Amino acid sequence: MSVSSSSSTTAQPGAALGLPEPSPEPGASGGRRRAGLLSGSAGRSAGLVLALLVLCAVGALTAGERFASVDNLVTVLRAAAVVGIVAVGMTFVITGGGIDLSVGGLVALSSVWATTLATQALAADLHWGVMVFTALAVGTAAGFVNGVVISYGRVVAFIATLAMLVASRGLAEIIAGRRTQIIDGVPGFADFFGASVLGVPVLVLVFGLVAAAGWVLLNRTTFGRRTFAVGGNPEAARLAGIRVQRHTLMLYTLSGLTCGIAAVMLMARTTTGSSTHGTLLELEAIAAVVIGGTLLAGGRGTITGTVLGVLIFTTLTNVFVLNNLSTSVQAVASGAVIVGAVLLQQRVAGRASSGSGRH
Repeated sequence: MSVSSSSSTTAQPGAALGLPEPSPEPGASGGRRRAGLLSGSAGRSAGLVLALLVLCAVGALTAGERFASVDNLVTVLRAAAVVGIVAVGMTFVITGGGIDLSVGGLVALSSVWATTLATQALAADLHWGVMVFTALAVGTAAGFVNGVVISYGRVVAFIATLAMLVASRGLAEIIAGRRTQIIDGVPGFADFFGASVLGVPVLVLVFGLVAAAGWVLLNRTTFGRRTFAVGGNPEAARLAGIRVQRHTLMLYTLSGLTCGIAAVMLMARTTTGSSTHGTLLELEAIAAVVIGGTLLAGGRGTITGTVLGVLIFTTLTNVFVLNNLSTSVQAVASGAVIVGAVLLQQRVAGRASSGSGRH
């Protein structure tokens, strides 16, 4: 009895002394709700939209009609399509606790393999879809190899994908003979991807479809829930019955598929296949994903944020180009934006963890 009385006194000292319990501060619950909203996905998306609007305002003030024209908007969206498609696949990989540095090399290899003379001759005899299928198959196969090496070979993702980046770009150079392969004699390919539907370019529509499919897959399917689980705590996911190795394999295969789609977009824009396609694309994709709010540590990802991150970086580049600013200044600004986004992520995560510790 004495022990019980002592523990009760310790737990509720006010009650033991006959004093009234302290009431919570009037604005405490409301402040916590506001903080939770701002640190949630809605708050992050609102912040990204605000940043994009600020960039647009700066572009309109400094470049005038050149920035605000419909033609320039289409240019920005076309440029965002290639990076955005790769970034969608990268979102899944990073949310699942991995990283893929090979995407630029996979885009180059896919574009070169799909534009060889043999492939173009077959496409000319049958249909230009042969080139599209080849690019998708090469990207998916290379992503599958990444997944096998990482999941079952137990090679660190950073090392495995870095090796694939070097190897795939080298293989692309060998196949192309260090030359740019021109798409010629394949009727319908350039016409299809260069067309517009209700004023919207097909390339932009493809980007929208890939982003929408990625959003549904990540947020409305079992595959997406397993991706969050694997990225958040692989061991707990394994104990819950998720086949972590197989799921990781599927994530890298999906990333390879998006690289194949991006290769088709580049082939359509440039009517070429080249081993130089996709240079530094991995850095742009990772930067867009991080800016969008996906945690580099895994366990949290957002396709909406990734799309906004891609638009922010593409708009920033466009503003620099229209104002004739050097690429060096642009690189410094981009680096500052990336570091700022990571610092903001850490601060929000710290607040969330400290807030969850309060009762």
